[in-house]
Amino acid sequence: MDYIREPSVAGSFYPDNPSLLKRTIEKYLDNAQVPMVDGEPIGLISPHAGYMYSGQVAAYGYKALIGKTYDTVIIIAPSHRSYFEGIAVIEKGSYRTPLGTVSIDQDLTSKILKEDSVTFAPNFQAHLGEHSVEVQIPFLQIVLKDFAIVPLLMGAQNRKTWRGVASVLFNVAQKEKKKFLFLASTDLSHYFPYEKAKKLDGVVLRNVEEFNIEKMEKDYENESYEACGGGPMISVMMISRLMGAKKGIVLKYANSGDVSGDKSAVVGYMSALFVI
Repeated sequence: MDYIREPSVAGSFYPDNPSLLKRTIEKYLDNAQVPMVDGEPIGLISPHAGYMYSGQVAAYGYKALIGKTYDTVIIIAPSHRSYFEGIAVIEKGSYRTPLGTVSIDQDLTSKILKEDSVTFAPNFQAHLGEHSVEVQIPFLQIVLKDFAIVPLLMGAQNRKTWRGVASVLFNVAQKEKKKFLFLASTDLSHYFPYEKAKKLDGVVLRNVEEFNIEKMEKDYENESYEACGGGPMISVMMISRLMGAKKGIVLKYANSGDVSGDKSAVVGYMSALFVI
């Protein structure tokens, strides 16, 4: 039987009315002033908070995808609700949002599971209620129109896992004739005062701009920065480099204090690209 992953945070993280959701995303896209990107985006880092807080930041990365085409978007996101080792895969079926359904690339998921059935395992339950993949999909539906997805949730985040994920996905992707986008879903620092948050998040921004994967790994492990999706972010940096990306570009940074005005305890958001 094919699974349909129903929306779990529609009406809370983003509007559940299709027309309102479409208008909301289009407004964010209109407001995003994105410079001409020199190169072809292969990797994207995007935040996953409620749209009221992080939607405008996310729009910068998605606006850079307008006019691009991808056969499959591989979304690597952290698990906030379930703890497990490795990667939870939805291997078939579709993913529904108020804007419609998006097919799971079953051919690709079967090849990923065949390549590494230890790190990657079918686990539909882990995806239920999890927002980190879900909030990315309406944006993708607006800017890309026709695409499939591979939704992957990373449980324990460590060097063995994020490196293993990058290696497996590269091994599978390079044998395909499809065009891929690799998307890391992550927020940055959580609940620090405004200036402290900017300092911590600045470590991530510098490592992205310098495309310094090794330092991003070390800084994550020694807690020089915070990112709930640090493992997915590092995986996407690694895959992007393996796929030929030459540089990282931070398109937008902000935190919840910039939206709410409450700067006592903020959450950081970044939108960034890796381009070939």
